[in-house]
Amino acid sequence: MQEWQTDWAIQLDAARATAMRRSGAWHDKVLTEFFQPHAAAHPERTAIVASRGDTGEIIRVSYAQLAHAADKIAHGLHALGIRRGDIVSFQLPNWWEFLAVVLGCIRIGAVTHPIMPVLRHRELAFMARLTGTRVLIVPERFRGFDFEAMAHEVAAEVPTLRHVFAVGTAESSFTRHFLDPDRDAGAQATQHPAPDDLMQLIFTSGTTGEPKGVMHTANTMFANVVPFAARMGLTASDVGFSPTPLAHQLGYLFGVLTPLMLGGTIVLQDIWDPATAARLIEAERVTYCMGATPFLNDLAHYEGIAGRDVRSLRYFISGGAPIPAALVRTATARIGCKVIAIWGMTEVSAVTTVLPDDPPERACESDGIAMPHSEVQVVDEVGNELPRGQSGRLLTRGATQFVGYFKRPRFYTVNADGWLDTGDLARMDGAGYIRITGRAKDIIIRGGENIPVVEIEALLCGHAAVQMAAIVAMPDPRLGERACAFVLPRLGQTLTFDEMRHFLEAQRVAPAYLPERLVLLDAMPMTPSGKVQKFVLREQARALVREGG
Repeated sequence: MQEWQTDWAIQLDAARATAMRRSGAWHDKVLTEFFQPHAAAHPERTAIVASRGDTGEIIRVSYAQLAHAADKIAHGLHALGIRRGDIVSFQLPNWWEFLAVVLGCIRIGAVTHPIMPVLRHRELAFMARLTGTRVLIVPERFRGFDFEAMAHEVAAEVPTLRHVFAVGTAESSFTRHFLDPDRDAGAQATQHPAPDDLMQLIFTSGTTGEPKGVMHTANTMFANVVPFAARMGLTASDVGFSPTPLAHQLGYLFGVLTPLMLGGTIVLQDIWDPATAARLIEAERVTYCMGATPFLNDLAHYEGIAGRDVRSLRYFISGGAPIPAALVRTATARIGCKVIAIWGMTEVSAVTTVLPDDPPERACESDGIAMPHSEVQVVDEVGNELPRGQSGRLLTRGATQFVGYFKRPRFYTVNADGWLDTGDLARMDGAGYIRITGRAKDIIIRGGENIPVVEIEALLCGHAAVQMAAIVAMPDPRLGERACAFVLPRLGQTLTFDEMRHFLEAQRVAPAYLPERLVLLDAMPMTPSGKVQKFVLREQARALVREGG
């Protein structure tokens, strides 16, 4: 247990730590130890190219400028009383300040707590209460929404949240406190983090109906990033591109940690638009991109792609949903890149990938083979390993495995042999490649983002007209899945789609979590024990899509 924390602890036993170090899986370095030598050796090299969708502005930040900003942010946080082990929350789009905040936190040993920009008051208040965070950094405005006003509303409800800073104009509270050019970054009394300290706290939703804070250390995260870069042959000369939110684990791993570890350049896009993406890939000579299947789909089908020189793009790294074979063929033909399918989850990062030398069909037939220092296993209901080719529960263990859920140790269900039940169903072929075949956990993955089904169902059941509600996935060619709500109304009551949406919006549900279809039922399909037969509803949702209804 970390000495400066009294109400939570990471779950990392000495035997695991010793085994990981002996195997070479853990590097015992924090982010600043990777970054600082690059900043010293190549101060003028471009670290970040940030495209702002609202203004069309392109912002370039060198390694020297990023290091200086990180120093000033570290100093500003220290001045607020933030010390080693304290949590700093930030809900930022794909702006250069995101990376500067991460580096600033790590310089003083603070824990980074990135928050997805799609989340709103309800989710932020829950996280702030649970973590006891004292600092929240948000945009002034983004995509027409007033984040600064929302953050102050949350702060008024959460006594521990004392400091709200907004990023935006030169007069923003963030700029005035952290980046004032007249304020010396200075030297502050620091407590540099150890590689087994809590480095990142990132929330994910699951079957329990409440968000869970996944805890990672520098060792568990770089155990993924280092071998992934080696597998893909990435170096300091590579230029990455991240339209994926940096507050998503995929974006954090490959849009923050990978380029700063390698000393390369990352190109950021804050508002997705395939035309802008194609222009950036051409102009910046991007060599690898990471994003969920919808990003790949939009780019591959962008009519203007033929007019752009995107031959520099070697890899499009895609996860979060199966990649259709037709899309792999289209992307290969129209973009010319290799599609790299990956599978992972917030708790274990990217566990499996196809290999760069694999034939293109691997990306649509499988979700890859395990990374170095990671293992996967397919088992039956009682835990016996299944023969190759049979579908069962997918387990994983290894160096990238998280170190517990924040203040929720009962949810940390790693067995005595170190295996984590992922909640996914999969089969494994003779070569060790896995294919995800379904999910045991009751979530929907929309464009790579998990929708907390149980939580939204519970809220919907609070509507006066709703007797029962069940939300299931309906297939979508672009996003993979969308949420379809099946509702059994109360006797004599009815509910419209707009009424449902307005009700949930009033509960401050994030827009991405709102059901995108409503079906009213005369009777809810139930098992004899009183459980909703969701497989029946899923088939109804699929039929609606097939019939175009």
